[in-house]
Amino acid sequence: IHRGIHKLSEEATAKYEEAREKIRKFINAKHSEEIIFVRGTTEAINLVAYSWGSQNVRKGDEVLLTEMEHHSSLVPWQQLSLEKEARLNYVGINQDGTLREADWERYLNGTRIISVTHVSNVLGTINPAKEIVKKAHKSGARVILDAAQSVPHMSVDVRDIDCDFMAFSGHKMLGPTGIGVLYAKRDLLDEMKPFNYGGSMIKE
Repeated sequence: IHRGIHKLSEEATAKYEEAREKIRKFINAKHSEEIIFVRGTTEAINLVAYSWGSQNVRKGDEVLLTEMEHHSSLVPWQQLSLEKEARLNYVGINQDGTLREADWERYLNGTRIISVTHVSNVLGTINPAKEIVKKAHKSGARVILDAAQSVPHMSVDVRDIDCDFMAFSGHKMLGPTGIGVLYAKRDLLDEMKPFNYGGSMIKE
């Protein structure tokens, strides 16, 4: 794929790009280039933490998570916050399994990025992603949505939600293991340093 001009390489590349376009339509992304294939949700979130996060989170900045995050959406931001000397805050959970509204108001100002699960893998809570993103953007924060539990079970429209990044895995939706998707807005991808160097980025 993307590695040669012989028949098999061309056919493999066409199939690969067809799959990317299918995912673009499935989540209603604007551009096929906004669909990045990774090994799973964990790698997708790590990619954002170490590519976007390393460029944009600085000492004293704040990163906001929730207390219902899966480890995949928790540990990468803990590590980044340690390295960057950023502050890590958490939105708490009410008795009914919903997120504590007062904590959003408490932590949003000064937050650089919010990592939030769309649907909790433990509680089954469906978080109001569109509303969270709207609040975040108003305060200047970016949002990565962990959609590993939502994309397989409900219609997810990234343009309607307006999240900056979204991650999900193939194996949770009857796909093969070891494959996942990172959705990222194209303007943000253009600003990010490459996660891997080499290969087809060479022109001369």
